[in-house]
Amino acid sequence: MLAPLSQSSGSQQGFTLRPLAPTDEAWLRELYASTRSTEMAAVPWPDAAKRSFLDQQFALQRKHFEQHYSEASFLAILAPETHSPIGRYYVLESGPEHLVVDIALFPRWQNQGIGSTLIRQSQTRAADSGAAMGLHVLKHNPSALRLYQRLGFVVVSDEGMHWRMRWRPSTASQAG
Repeated sequence: MLAPLSQSSGSQQGFTLRPLAPTDEAWLRELYASTRSTEMAAVPWPDAAKRSFLDQQFALQRKHFEQHYSEASFLAILAPETHSPIGRYYVLESGPEHLVVDIALFPRWQNQGIGSTLIRQSQTRAADSGAAMGLHVLKHNPSALRLYQRLGFVVVSDEGMHWRMRWRPSTASQAG
């Protein structure tokens, strides 16, 4: 299990993690929809059709993650003081290459260093066990790509809509 976010300064202070619970489905659906809001704004469908599509996509993504990464930690990111969910962090921390399965924050909480802190903590655990880390990033998400590159990840393959990226402990000095 991951420890509470522990960075001593900035907005990250006081954020905690907990395993997902069955009661989390409603806010997880909203979080998923928020990750697709820009894309869906350009689609000329009625709101009800967009919502139905997003709900179906959420269910398919969730099923995929549960089937292919059943050993991962599926975690809610909780805000300080209110302990309300503000994002999710799915990470598989075993084997020779740990994997960031998914990370998402509601828009209001993005660009505050929360994701960087989580990934750095996972990098520390990977390095402590002699493991590398991997992740996938959508090609049309340049801000996420820049974040991962700042944290020392490098593109290792082109997988269609995604870049496959890897971080090795020897590249830790590049993170930051």
